[in-house]
Parts: sequence; C-alpha cells; structure tokens
Amino acid sequence: MKKFDLNKNSRSLFAARSVVFLFLTVCIIFPLFCVLISVRVSDFTKVFSSANFHQALKNTFFECLASSSVSVLIGYVFAYAVVKGNIPFKKFFSFVPLIHLMTPPFVGGLSFILLLGRQGFVTHHLLGLNVSLYGFWGLLIAQSLCFFPMAYLICMQSLLAINPNLEQAARSMGAGNLKIFFTITLPLSAPGILSSFLFVAVNVLSDFGNPLIVAGRFRVLAVEIYTQLTGWLNVGTSAVLGIVLIIPSVILFVIQNKMLKNFMPKISSIGGKNSLAFGIDFDSKKYFGRASSFLMTAFVIFISLCVAAQFIAIIVGSFQKLWGVNTSFTLEHFFAVRHYSKGLVNSVLFALIAAVLSTSFAAVSSYIVHRTDSRFKNIIDIFSQIPSSIPGSLLGLAISIASNILNFHAAPVLIVIAMTVAFLPFSYRIISQSYAQISLSLDDSSRSLGANQMRTLFSVIAPIASNGIFSGFIYDFIRGVGTLSAVIFLVSFNTPLTSINIVNLAEQGDWGKSCALAFILTMITFLILGMGYGIIKIRERKIRL
Repeated sequence: MKKFDLNKNSRSLFAARSVVFLFLTVCIIFPLFCVLISVRVSDFTKVFSSANFHQALKNTFFECLASSSVSVLIGYVFAYAVVKGNIPFKKFFSFVPLIHLMTPPFVGGLSFILLLGRQGFVTHHLLGLNVSLYGFWGLLIAQSLCFFPMAYLICMQSLLAINPNLEQAARSMGAGNLKIFFTITLPLSAPGILSSFLFVAVNVLSDFGNPLIVAGRFRVLAVEIYTQLTGWLNVGTSAVLGIVLIIPSVILFVIQNKMLKNFMPKISSIGGKNSLAFGIDFDSKKYFGRASSFLMTAFVIFISLCVAAQFIAIIVGSFQKLWGVNTSFTLEHFFAVRHYSKGLVNSVLFALIAAVLSTSFAAVSSYIVHRTDSRFKNIIDIFSQIPSSIPGSLLGLAISIASNILNFHAAPVLIVIAMTVAFLPFSYRIISQSYAQISLSLDDSSRSLGANQMRTLFSVIAPIASNGIFSGFIYDFIRGVGTLSAVIFLVSFNTPLTSINIVNLAEQGDWGKSCALAFILTMITFLILGMGYGIIKIRERKIRL
C-alpha cells in the first residue's frame, strides 16, 4: 500500500496558487508598475520645486497627524467607557460606532456642510453665526467622526484582552482608579492604541470624499492627485503625487504589521482568552464614582448624538425644498432620483461581484499562506495586504493608466477590479483570523483520508470558518456600494455610480438630490447589513442544534 505524503503539495494547490499570483500580478503589481513608468524626471522636478505642492504635502502631514490623533482619542475613550466604565445602555452604545462604520464614507462630509456650513443648522440657525469651517478645522471634525469607529474596534479588542485579575489585584492593594488606569490598563492597551493610530493614519492619508467636499482651499495630496489629472490632464504630476503619498502609507503599514507580530503575543500571554476563563466578573458599579461615570456617560452620549445628527441631517435634507433657505416639505428630490437609478443598480451589482471576488481570493490566499507549506507564501501574504496601504485615488489612477496601456476600456470590469483590490486586505485579515482558530489536525486528518489541499479547504476549513468568510463578504459589499476614491477615475458616462453622483450633486450645490441619493444608498447598506446579521444568527442557531 502506497503511503500518503501529507507534506506533498497537490496539483490543485499549484493551480490555486497560480490563479492567486496571476490576480496579484495583473491587478496590483502591473498597475503600480505602470504608474512608475508613466512619470518622467521633469514631473518629479515640477512637483518638488512647486510651493503649492509643498504646501499640500505639509497640509497632508498635519491633517493626518491631527485627524488620526483625535480619532484614536475618541475611539479609545469610547471603548474604555463601553468595556470598563459604569455607563447605562452599554450594549446600545457599543453598536453606535459599528453602525457608523457601515455608512458610506461621504455621508460625514455631506452632513458636515448641512450642519456646520455657512447655512448649517448648528452654525447658522442655532448659534446665529456667519462662519465658515471649510478647511483644516472642518476636515478635522469630519474625519475624526468618520474614522473613530476603526480606532474604537481595535482599542476595544485590546481592552477586552486585559485580564481583569490584574486590575482587581491592584484594587485589593489600595490603588485607585486613576493609578490602575495609568499603571495597568493604559500600558497593556498601548499596542492597541498604536495599532489603531497606524491603521487610522493610513485611511486618513487615502481619504478622498471628506477633503473633496469639506477641505475647500485646504489642499491635500489625495485630492490633488484627482485635480491634476481631471482638471489639468497632468498624468505625470498626478502619478508623482501618488508615489509621494504611498511612501508614508507603506511605512505605516510595515510598522503596524511588525508591531502586531511583536506585541500581540505578549498581550495574549498576559491577558488573553485563556486567562479570562478563570478570571472574575468585573462589576464597574463597585469601582467608578458618580463623577467619572457621569463624564463617561456624557461623552458617549455626545459622540452618539454627533453620529445621529449626521443621519438626521441627510434624512431632513432629503425632504426640504432648499436646505437653509426654503425648509418646506417636498418629495421632488426622491422623484428626481429615478434619473440616477442606473447608478444605483451599478453600485449594488458591482459591489456584489467585487465582494464575491475579494472574499474568494482572500479565502484561498489565506489558506495557502497560513495552512500550507507552499513556496512564495510570504510574497502572497505581503501583496494580499499591501492594497490597504495604497491610497484609493492612486489605485484608481494606476488601474486607469494600465488600462490605457493595454487599450482596455471596459469600465464595469475596471471598477470591479478596483473594488476587489481595495477591499481584499480586510477580507484577508478577518479570514486569516478565522483560520487561526481551527486546529491544523483537521487538515492532517483530511489529507490522510486522501483529500488534496483545495478539497480540504472547501469541504472542511471553509465551512468551519464560514462566519468569518461571510463577515468579510458583508463588509466588502457594504464598503463597495459607497466607494469613491478608488473608482472616480474609472467611471464613464455610460457607467455611472451613485457615490460619484452624490459628490457631483454636492459640488453643484444641489443638496436635496444629493441627500436623497445618500439616504437611499444608506438604507440599502443598512438593509444588507441587517440581512447579513440575520443570516449569521440563523447559522449560529443551526450549529447549536
């Protein structure tokens, strides 16, 4: 009887690895290479000798530092209040950042104008001020509210990983809340804070919708890439700006990955799930006084009201004749939406296809990297995550340049490729985490029974990790529906997208139609999110039964 070699790679694995390599090469490496060869020395000279571009670079740096810091501060305090604090309705408040994370990214910028613009409800009508917050301060507010949910998620996981026995031991020795926070809680959650800062910083650098709507004359690189190409047809200058912007993004990405590999094992050894199994039940009512509980409650209520105000502004703006001028009720904006129905259909259809593709590639590449001894798996690991460090405007520009070189101009295909690449890293990470919780002995058992690696993936590993895979799919789909920066160079007159239509209407001052489209797209997003959550719950019940 021939002995089965568990370490021998099958033809199916070779085929899967070849498909992954082909996808990464054609859709990521080749477009970035096209950007590099499209620039000339004169383009670099023009950029680095221009005072305007120097100012845009400085603006981008300070805006990234400020927005990331404020976002992390809000996210950490919010997470601390939910995890450790004595606040009412914890479960409700814990969902506020998650709901906000699932909204289309341009909603924040649009609602900012409605609330804090020259005719804003808060600035003009409530406070009677004739001020303009366009520029740095407006962008800081919009981005801080937009990105704090990302920091909240990472900081929350870091706080949950801290063994409560450590804090209880400190209390039993007479330490107060402040001393416990600064000597135990904050140091142990520091890796999470740093990780959240790096992650948010990469997203702030690549943010396009908020600066385009809110920044005004405060120029940042992400918008300059778009302006130089569409306004001045300077492909080389636009490409150089993209290269300049990707350098800090890649540096932040590398630091973040290295930090996670170095620090997360230490955190898990101090206070991971295993230690929580024999830990105590933390009762926040015993340890937080009225003053601290009141401050934390007031903070989470204020942030939650800010989030709610954004949704309310979009809804009210959809039914007002003219925001800030004629507040009479009307439905004409929704009737006008039918002219943009093709964009809505395209947005949903393209996002669905891209979510299927990104999740499928993530599932296969995660398996190759983390559960096989395949060659070049480190290369697959790097390039499956590297799109998270590529600004969306640069990704769209790279795909546009590559399509011109290949003389391929099928806009739907290019848009789907851009969406697939842009959201691949998230699916890859969440599916990798799901695979990490599955014992490798299952792979060995499946192989010993004669199944090859791909049969093992689809019949054993994928079904067990289905919740993680489905979560990645839902996230990719929801973010794809409202994506903006990665596709703005790829849309055409015959292939519109709702996100582009909303921004164009906002730039034209047609707030009613812009709000109506944003409201419909947001409702579609929440409907899909609710359906996904329901499917996950049904699957969990079946597993229990």
